[in-house]
Amino acid sequence: MPYSSKSELPDSVKDNLPSHAQDIYKEAYNSAYEEYKDPDDRKGDASREETAHKVAWSAVKQAYHKVDGDWKKK
Repeated sequence: MPYSSKSELPDSVKDNLPSHAQDIYKEAYNSAYEEYKDPDDRKGDASREETAHKVAWSAVKQAYHKVDGDWKKK
């Protein structure tokens, strides 16, 4: 289910990512959730939510990287 605010994001996102990265995650997740609603558009047996989370993390990793356990902007 899409997220309407950052406060709804999973703890693994809220507790680790800076605010801007959370914005990226939320927008990418919501977009992918809509884009991959058809199971034929997803790889293997991945659920709609699983696919959206993978896309969201990928989007974050394009702008941020982990340094000594903390996410830093590239």
